[in-house]
Amino acid sequence: MSTLDTQTAAHVEDHAHDDHHEHHDNFWTKYIFSTDHKMIGKQFLVTGIFWAIIGGALSMIFRLQLGFPDMDLEWIRPILGNWITPQGKLDPEFYLALVTMHGTIMVFFVLTAGLSGTFSNYLIPLQIGARDMASGFMNMLSYWFFFLSGVVMLVSLFIETGPASAGWWNYPPLSALPQAVSGSGAGMTMWLVAMALFIVSSLLGSINYITTVINLRTAGMTLARLPLTIWSFFLTAIIGVLSFPVLLAAALLLIFDRGFGTAFYLSEIYIGGEALPQVGGSPILYQHLFWFLGHPEVYIVLLPALGITSEVISTNSRKPIFGYRAMIGSMLGITILSFVVWAHHMFVSGMNPFLGTIFTLLTLIIAVPSAVKVFNYLATLWRGNIVFTPATLFSIGLVSLFISGGLTGIFLGNSAIDIQLHDTYFVVAHFHLVMGSASFFGLMAGVYHWFPKMFGRMMDSRLGYVHFWLTFIGVYMVFFPMHYIGIAGFPRHYYSFTNFQAFSGFSDLNAFVSAAAIFTFVAQLIFLFNFFYSMYKGRRAPQNPWNSNTLEWTTPIEPGHGNWPGAIPAVHRWPYDYSKPNADKDGFEDFIPQTVPLSETPNSNLPFEKEQMEEVKQK
Repeated sequence: MSTLDTQTAAHVEDHAHDDHHEHHDNFWTKYIFSTDHKMIGKQFLVTGIFWAIIGGALSMIFRLQLGFPDMDLEWIRPILGNWITPQGKLDPEFYLALVTMHGTIMVFFVLTAGLSGTFSNYLIPLQIGARDMASGFMNMLSYWFFFLSGVVMLVSLFIETGPASAGWWNYPPLSALPQAVSGSGAGMTMWLVAMALFIVSSLLGSINYITTVINLRTAGMTLARLPLTIWSFFLTAIIGVLSFPVLLAAALLLIFDRGFGTAFYLSEIYIGGEALPQVGGSPILYQHLFWFLGHPEVYIVLLPALGITSEVISTNSRKPIFGYRAMIGSMLGITILSFVVWAHHMFVSGMNPFLGTIFTLLTLIIAVPSAVKVFNYLATLWRGNIVFTPATLFSIGLVSLFISGGLTGIFLGNSAIDIQLHDTYFVVAHFHLVMGSASFFGLMAGVYHWFPKMFGRMMDSRLGYVHFWLTFIGVYMVFFPMHYIGIAGFPRHYYSFTNFQAFSGFSDLNAFVSAAAIFTFVAQLIFLFNFFYSMYKGRRAPQNPWNSNTLEWTTPIEPGHGNWPGAIPAVHRWPYDYSKPNADKDGFEDFIPQTVPLSETPNSNLPFEKEQMEEVKQK
């Protein structure tokens, strides 16, 4: 046994003899201020679902305006109040605020906190064999900073001057001048405060995830035996620790410009014919700082979804994951390259063409590790004995979206083509497919797959199938036509296209996109019913409903705080021993759990495993 394994085993023994008796928690310490990673994961999930409803509802309102500009919206005045004009139309400034808040909520509160916060918290200790996170208190603080961030952001929706309205990236000078538009006032200040709180939450969580994976693995759980889910959460946390502080710096400098008269982003601005005193700043600086987080953020939301997909596809194909080390290598490549491609968002900012060429090259290179993952998913599925659970369907749907959305990214990564397509609906369609929808499908796959472990009950698979097909079809109906109207020149963030003769021929297609978006949003009600009904009334879950190999299925059906009632089991093999030749001769079906020693499976051991077993005997 290696030194690392010896240290880990000692850690396990210490915890096995620790006082992990049943906690006698009250309501507040069990459900509200819990330090149990499983409860905190559920808190992130339910809060993320709440924000997904809010963010989706905001998009429905502005899609009504875009698709049906002549519609009388008087019927939603009780909700929106004075943001509906006397003519029954959506206020133009509030339209931009809706777009801003929708993007912020979906990217940060749903796909970052709701996805990574849920499954990193819930699965890391269970899959590496740990009692809990390295710091339960820090973990609790991580959720509550996220909750406070959400409260501030939610309140900003109801203030008189409206929420932030400078796009989800909040470029200056629009965001730096409180007098620019109504949404640049108190709403923008609250957006900045909310994001600062959110970044603190993200950093607390990420540091905890990294520390836990490095230090708290059970005996035998070497890095080469980690499930790909853990690799994805681990690398996501590293990206977050390195990139989120840059966004915090950008926000702090923006606060200084807004309130303290500095000129980091402002220079030679005239308002009402009068020059502002700030000179020497550059709004391009903000873009560099924002996108240094903004592009790694794409992978902060994608990598956890890809890790979940790896686990679900391998488990339900009843095959070992194809190219385990190549999958790890591709995630490492994505992690590194994600930090050196940010300026492909800035090809039209006046960038030096030579520098643009460098970022074009790097952007095309990052497609290589992404393609490796796609090929490995397809090879795993190929000729597999596939069990089509709802989680499997959503995972395959993610692969489809990742391919179609990724292909359009090749166009946008080329600086010459991007100049034509920049700030059109082509860009909107691209990132909604490859980041938004693909990550959402990964989130759904994770919920359907680990719901039995989270709540001890099964979700209704028939409703899950209906939910998948309606969502899958709906997503493509929304975003495929957007590529077409984007190529035609439809600019994003425009309130209405009725006064543009050149776009009049696309009004029907734009209406179709809005109708498809409403259809897809309504389809999520099936999931909401299935989720909350199954939580209390679903069929009782068996110990290991998917016949999976990983450690979380060795815990009780509803594990208590501490996860395992006795000693933490040791690990003897990698997590993907599915359909292994001759396993039936050893008394196993088509899966061999990680906790089964190699000595118990002499007929199915591969040559290198027999060598490992001999080395263990000699030691």
